[in-house]
Amino acid sequence: MATILNSLTFPSSKLRTVLHPPPTVAPPISNISAGRSLPEFTGLKIQSSSKRSLSSLNSRKPRVSRCVGDIVCEASQTALDVPIVTDVTWNSLVLKADGPVLVEFFASWCGPCRIIHPEICELSKQYDGKLKCFKLNTDESPSIATRYGIRSIPTNVIFVNGEKKDAVIGAVPRSTLADSIEKFL
Repeated sequence: MATILNSLTFPSSKLRTVLHPPPTVAPPISNISAGRSLPEFTGLKIQSSSKRSLSSLNSRKPRVSRCVGDIVCEASQTALDVPIVTDVTWNSLVLKADGPVLVEFFASWCGPCRIIHPEICELSKQYDGKLKCFKLNTDESPSIATRYGIRSIPTNVIFVNGEKKDAVIGAVPRSTLADSIEKFL
């Protein structure tokens, strides 16, 4: 899932290199074909204007189409690696898991969910081997959200041996989630 950037900041020297590169550094943006990566900027690529349609502009799956040449940032796709759990995988990944499991109940359109998701990713790395982290899209698996009384998102629920032990509602600081996790390690 790509995220809309309201601004993109990097050193002006790098911007000049991309927009007006010396002949030995990289070809100008106009010579980079659509779908190719920009040199020196991981996660950025040029998107052809012909690929956009009115339906894609109005969809709830945001795409970035701002700046010169429609530069698209897809860095969030590579940076965030919390696996998704669904109705099909819920029992095996969450209820039958050994040890504590943190499940982030979210929706793709939810702003606070986008704020807290990087914190969940960091916690997943911090507690690697001690805690399993998953995310569940409440729009795609509403029956599970209903079963556990999820009425607002983001809600992060800790399960131990298949039993709901704690829930943290809202976009809270990482320390709040860590305190909740520590009780079950």
